[in-house]
Amino acid sequence: MASRRKVQASKVLPSPRTGPRPLALHLASAGATWTSLRSALPLIAAGQFPWPAPLADAAAELQRDLAATKAEDLNAAVDRIGEQRFLDFAAGVSAYRNHPYRRTLREPPVLWRDGTTRLLDYGFGKAKGGTPVLVIPSLVNRAQVLDLTAQTSLLRYLASRGHRPLLVDWGAPGEAERGFDLTDYIAGRLGGALDAAKQAAGGPLPLLGYCMGGNLALALAQLRSADVTALALLATPWDFQLEGPIKAPLDAASATSLMAAFTALPEFPVDLLQAMFASLDPLLVGRKYRAFGAAQADGEEGELFVAIEDWVNDGVPLAAKVAAECLVGWYGQNAPARGLWQVAGETITPERCDKPVLLLLPQHDRIVPPASSLALAEALPRATALRVPSGHVAMIVGRQAKAQSWTPLADWLDGLQPVPRRKAARKSVAKKLSAKGKPPAKTSAKKKTTPKKTKTAKRAKKRRS
Repeated sequence: MASRRKVQASKVLPSPRTGPRPLALHLASAGATWTSLRSALPLIAAGQFPWPAPLADAAAELQRDLAATKAEDLNAAVDRIGEQRFLDFAAGVSAYRNHPYRRTLREPPVLWRDGTTRLLDYGFGKAKGGTPVLVIPSLVNRAQVLDLTAQTSLLRYLASRGHRPLLVDWGAPGEAERGFDLTDYIAGRLGGALDAAKQAAGGPLPLLGYCMGGNLALALAQLRSADVTALALLATPWDFQLEGPIKAPLDAASATSLMAAFTALPEFPVDLLQAMFASLDPLLVGRKYRAFGAAQADGEEGELFVAIEDWVNDGVPLAAKVAAECLVGWYGQNAPARGLWQVAGETITPERCDKPVLLLLPQHDRIVPPASSLALAEALPRATALRVPSGHVAMIVGRQAKAQSWTPLADWLDGLQPVPRRKAARKSVAKKLSAKGKPPAKTSAKKKTTPKKTKTAKRAKKRRS
């Protein structure tokens, strides 16, 4: 009896969290930040610390304050602050890992499947008869960021607006997918998903791509131009060697080493990918977990933080060939912007895209700086670029995402195919045609006194009818 109770209790225990990933790196970074505070003091006091130019005035004021402070008092204060920050970070991590929130959203039905790739149909409610749109997320993180919680779901919002989002859920690479390159994913898997979506739509349909998914959508639109009506690209990079941390040119030696590693590994590990993202802002994880621990947020704010972090820490590995194309070809060689990126033997050229395109450019994006996406907007002949005052993830799941991103996107999709107006026009024409078969109405006395019409007026009336 006791053993039965133990089994029943184990069913309700939530699975333990392992994040933030890689935890060892984040703990080491927090510790290094603490110890580096002490080692930098002599350089600062001597005026030898290499401050960035924008901080020059503040650095001069700090140096004057340090000159008036005893060294032993300053060292003790810095130690206390550093230790407290480390402890606050550890407390925030503990609060996250033990938070009771778990994602419970019901998954929509599967419309199509091939290997580990699925097409999820969000056509419920008002969207049941809506116009389908094929939604393509990045290969790096799971697709659930677009359907994070019941209150924070771009896809459910689009469905409530009468659209029918069909989401490509890549899943983690299986045995077959570990050998894939981008052509296999785009011409193969996305091609199959587009066929299923086109059948559901009864014809061509728009594509929506987020982050790297925007690049995949652009390539698919070029390969299958007749099956695509429009493109919406959200935080999509193009020029990888412009301003910001995305600028990461690799020399020949680095590229050769990376290619050797990709050849040896069947897939690029999640923790290594996470470490690369963390390097864009090494202090970010420490800041946000200290703030989370201090807030002790158990309400909606706390749940949203945990939901986002669960998604961030539940990444998937990249197939080795895909990692090589992206990290070496995109970041290292800047292949897309230089006209060197090829898929299925075709060079992907934005200038050839004759579809209407909406680009949402987050202005506080550390992963895809606005200038990188703007280069794509400038290359597309029919592009509309909308600057969003948000970050890369916040534009999708932030508190202001509905007003800043979701609504403009839905409005733009509404404008692509004004179905109600076309239906109304057809009804009007049908009404006129049916009226022709009716006997002519009796002529009023007033109409009998109307002067005889000219030939020109008669021809105009004939055209109107």
